[in-house]
Amino acid sequence: MFSLAQYPSYLVFLGVVLALVGCGVLFPFWIRILRFRNIGQQVRADGPQGHLVKQGTPTMGGVLILIIVFAVYVLMGDFGRSSLLALGAMAACGLLGLIDDWSKVAHERSLGLTPRAKIVGQALVALGFGLLAVNWAGVSPYVTLPFVRGALDLGAYSTVLSVGGMAIAVPWLYLALAFIMMISFSNTVNLTDGLDGLAAGTVTIVMLAYAGIAFRQNRLDIALLAASIAGACIGFIWYNSYPADIFMGDTGSLGLGAGIAALAIITKTELLAVLIGGIYVVEGLSVILQVASYKLTGKRIFKMAPIHHHFEMIGWSETKVMIRFWIVTGIMAGTGFALFFVSSVRR
Repeated sequence: MFSLAQYPSYLVFLGVVLALVGCGVLFPFWIRILRFRNIGQQVRADGPQGHLVKQGTPTMGGVLILIIVFAVYVLMGDFGRSSLLALGAMAACGLLGLIDDWSKVAHERSLGLTPRAKIVGQALVALGFGLLAVNWAGVSPYVTLPFVRGALDLGAYSTVLSVGGMAIAVPWLYLALAFIMMISFSNTVNLTDGLDGLAAGTVTIVMLAYAGIAFRQNRLDIALLAASIAGACIGFIWYNSYPADIFMGDTGSLGLGAGIAALAIITKTELLAVLIGGIYVVEGLSVILQVASYKLTGKRIFKMAPIHHHFEMIGWSETKVMIRFWIVTGIMAGTGFALFFVSSVRR
């Protein structure tokens, strides 16, 4: 008797297709609902003037992206603690983004939650994720070094707490790493979500790389999750491509960024994530350098930060920036996957 379970590669491919089709079919209805409810994007007043026409474009597309990912995951039925934990991190940060999006819409301004409130929320998600990863999902508090047999032991400084008769390990250094990664990726994916199709396209590429990594590790549930996220983002791009009919909002960008951080930790590719998700590192650094330069010297390094706006300001079209950033992301993610593959073979 034929069974898809005998062909895991087809299952992963099916995850992409189901999520893609689901988004393709449901987004027109979601866009109509958002327009009927007048839930539109609030554009930065100090942003590129060409973006002012985007004011009022439906937002919160990330809500449907996350729902489709959850639905495909449940439909495929290959559950695992690690993948459930990654879904939980995405849902928690997505909820934080939803509150932020709703605040912007309700108050009709481009600023939602305060930076402090957002950081506190992300910190709580990172703390919960780190503790559950080690104590429930069996994630080792070690950081694997590419091409090296050993690993950095970030669980050496651990405290064991007894809560309700259960022993809970608190690996402080590993929790700090989870904190940095969760906040960094969720916020930098959020920064990248400034042009039509940019964030969704780069997340698609990064998630396909992680699907390959998880498949190589024989972790089908993680591969299916990454594949379904990639498929949902591809389906979303159909409506988010320039000129966008809908934006993902902070619900999508914070949730997807948390998903990247979670998969990097679960697959033990924490260091390679800096390369695989290198485009987000560049976007985040451009903002840090811009702010530091202005405060120290009174001068700006870029015409505008994040860096994708700099290229807009020097005359690149929005589509050109998007496609070239996709290409750069493909090179980085492909190189990261190649390094993982060679390193795993050598081990």
